[in-house]
Amino acid sequence: MIVEAAGLAALPFFLSADEGERFCLYHEPAAGVPSRGAILYVQPFAEELNKSRRMAVLQARAYAQAGYGVLQIDLYGCGDSSGEFAQARWDVWLDDLARAWQWLERRKLGPRYLWGLRLGALLALDFARQAHPAGLILWQPAISGRAHLRQFERLQSATRLFASDPVAEQDSEIAGYLMSPSLSQSIGQLDAAAMAPRCPVQWLELNSGPQDAPAAAYARAAGAPPALQPASSLLVQRWRHEGVQVHAHAVNGEPFWSNAEIGVSAALLAATTAAAGAERP
Repeated sequence: MIVEAAGLAALPFFLSADEGERFCLYHEPAAGVPSRGAILYVQPFAEELNKSRRMAVLQARAYAQAGYGVLQIDLYGCGDSSGEFAQARWDVWLDDLARAWQWLERRKLGPRYLWGLRLGALLALDFARQAHPAGLILWQPAISGRAHLRQFERLQSATRLFASDPVAEQDSEIAGYLMSPSLSQSIGQLDAAAMAPRCPVQWLELNSGPQDAPAAAYARAAGAPPALQPASSLLVQRWRHEGVQVHAHAVNGEPFWSNAEIGVSAALLAATTAAAGAERP
């Protein structure tokens, strides 16, 4: 069955797993376009998944029109897949990605790539250690799992994410989602600085800039190009020093993954698609 996703054709299906099924959306490479490979999209965390669905679909279709097959998967306990978020575990999510990765391999479209957004970028980096992708596309990657969860803690007034007892048995609530101690501990241990990939990386992020910062206002008025966040810039430099080929791009825009309304960043879509046209992801 073909459905229209954000006005563009896509194929929905359920992928069998050990614990129920995973909802997937597959974007076939455009007809008449030479196949350039396959891309597996790795979702962001909690409600950011829903806020970013439109952007993910729009970019997936842009990739499809450029000759890539793109697979989106709702991980265990997320979206329309089986399970409850409170029972989700990092290793189960890695298993979900492995199944999706194998599904793409059977399509025989060519080299396979991982594309992750926010926490999904950290998950993609972790999965890359076993998947050995031809390349990584990282959208606004979280650099520290612990810091990422603390962002939710501050914004959503979540508590007990990092209890003094590391084997606490109570679930934590974050952004309205119950999360197991196992998942919070797994995420809290992630550090992108220690996860330098062995493949080329496209690093793309939005820079809205502090609206009340004189330096940022001056830079915008002077027409200066947007820059990576300081922490991102430092990590990119570190990876490059370790031999990783990183193509980093920053564009102006608002964080669509956290806005109250569903948003679209045309600049990020354009930059990502342009990068795919100039070189393989």
